[in-house]
Amino acid sequence: MAYPDKASGFIIKEQDPFNGEPPLDMLCGASITPTSLFFARNHGTIPSIDAQDYRLSITGMVREPRSLSLDDLRTRFPAHTLTATLQCAGNRREELAAVAPIPGELPWGAGAIGTAEWTGARLADVLADGIEPRGPRPAAHVHVTGLDNVQRQNRTFGFGGSIPLEKALSPEVLLAYAMNGEPLMPEHGFPVRLVVPGYIGARSVKWLGEIRVSDKPSDNYFYAHAYRLFPSWEKAGTADRSSGIKLGEMPVTSVICSPRSGEQIKRRPARIQGYAYAGGGRRVERVEVTIDGGRRWQAAQLDDGAGAWAWRFWQIDLDLPVGEVEIAVRAWDSAANTQPEEIRQVWNFKGYMNNAWHRAKVIVDL
Repeated sequence: MAYPDKASGFIIKEQDPFNGEPPLDMLCGASITPTSLFFARNHGTIPSIDAQDYRLSITGMVREPRSLSLDDLRTRFPAHTLTATLQCAGNRREELAAVAPIPGELPWGAGAIGTAEWTGARLADVLADGIEPRGPRPAAHVHVTGLDNVQRQNRTFGFGGSIPLEKALSPEVLLAYAMNGEPLMPEHGFPVRLVVPGYIGARSVKWLGEIRVSDKPSDNYFYAHAYRLFPSWEKAGTADRSSGIKLGEMPVTSVICSPRSGEQIKRRPARIQGYAYAGGGRRVERVEVTIDGGRRWQAAQLDDGAGAWAWRFWQIDLDLPVGEVEIAVRAWDSAANTQPEEIRQVWNFKGYMNNAWHRAKVIVDL
């Protein structure tokens, strides 16, 4: 049974840990994703945390270790609200799995993404003047660990990772305690989660319990081993898990929300619409649609978006030929990055970072 705040139609991928995503037609219904439709990605059972007892530890290369309550975060630091998109690194994994099997990973569709208004204290404000002065090995990373219990490699620990200190001190990184104007729901990190716009969702650690400033990156399993990108020729059973590229910023991507692949539609006019997103603070500048395999492209209309850290919706009306038609979409960002054509170019045994052209095959009637 889904959590009560999830909308009817929400697609549950796994009950415990609870994981799910919305259908694409519902996802693209609003530029700010309702909490009831926001994807849920969890690696362990959702912890039950009492707001009054909650404490956030600040440790490591800081002048004075501290412990902050939820009330401290709300009252001692200015509140900031930012519209930001979070996307799971495994979004669109189903498409990769259709090329070659990806065992042991959740079969995400294209709905493991959402955009919310996040409210909280800036991590930079919480760390202000607290980092140790530069020395032989200056502080360079901020580790974050959740209060959940995850079991991997015969150990139990909190989900965690790290981000570069430069990113941690950027004004967009929040210790969020509210989502879309309401306190966080348990499955989204109550009482406090990190929000790291532009990065893979795994860096936005939930149920935040510890922030640790360090000269080295995190050795947490989910940073040091799990969220890594391997080349297409590597296999799960033989790959050196320490050799993959550690995931950080998301690449540019775009998705067709409607019509869905396999849908039967009328010829005139056919409205095609979807979302596009670029990580790293880059803005989606153009979205293009093709119905002939990329020989000719047409520019879609983009909405204004909600800033550098949020997705943009797009739409285009097309006259389609009668019969089976494959629609494909690609986006360009403000650094002139675009998407690869072939999904085989981005296949990897973990099923991460799929940003190949998104395609939908439809049946067009008169």
